[in-house]
Amino acid sequence: MLTEKFIVIKGAGDIATAVAHKLYRSGFKLMMTEISRPTCVRRNVSFANAVLEGEWTVEGITARKALDLQEALKIIEENKLPVLVDSEAMVLKEIDCIAVVDCIIAKRNTGTKRGDAPIVIALGPGFVAGEDVDVVIETNRGHNLGRIITEGPASADTKEPGYIQGYSAERILRSPANGIIINVKEIGDYVELEEAIAIIDGEVARAQVSGVIRGLISNGIEVSKGLKIGDIDPRGQDAFVDTISDKGRCIAGAVLEVIVSQLNR
Repeated sequence: MLTEKFIVIKGAGDIATAVAHKLYRSGFKLMMTEISRPTCVRRNVSFANAVLEGEWTVEGITARKALDLQEALKIIEENKLPVLVDSEAMVLKEIDCIAVVDCIIAKRNTGTKRGDAPIVIALGPGFVAGEDVDVVIETNRGHNLGRIITEGPASADTKEPGYIQGYSAERILRSPANGIIINVKEIGDYVELEEAIAIIDGEVARAQVSGVIRGLISNGIEVSKGLKIGDIDPRGQDAFVDTISDKGRCIAGAVLEVIVSQLNR
């Protein structure tokens, strides 16, 4: 087992990327893990996109796909961030890490447990701080967003997206069928109400609000009916497409606080 200390981040979607971005800039050595066919929506600000593209840069930090630990270590030597194709986070058995941060946000625990590292942090519902992980970070928008929870769970999943300019569920694009997604629009495109964005098994996914497409699952990915496949920002700001969100930065700051405070004790 490698004795050099790492932080392992499980998941590499947009919130996980915000966390990784903050920790990387703070001087920590990181490894991220992802599935082989990521279904992240906000691909432009997700290091998970490195799995699909080979390499991906978000706000000045570049991530690169790694198929094994040795490849990941070489990427770190090049001052880049490795994203390991490792759905079960088996790398935890090969390295000595100071912290594990579960950023999958599956709304349930997919296998993270206390003892995986000296500090085990999880984001959002599905975890109980003090039982299956050490700390839970609140991910629900509102007064408690980013709150550090050391005992008990985060808020239950409301199943309602946060409001942006008065829109909630309307700004989320969901798959109308099971099948392979064929995108007819791209991230960054401006769309009008009812405009076609993607086709799945002959069914058309249409915009329920006008705005800029902030996120869209990669073309050719297999999706299930009802799955979130896109995100339309009614504010229409192009700059928001390629930058980490306020929510991501808030959560990332909380994770950094937990790790630094624990290491300084």
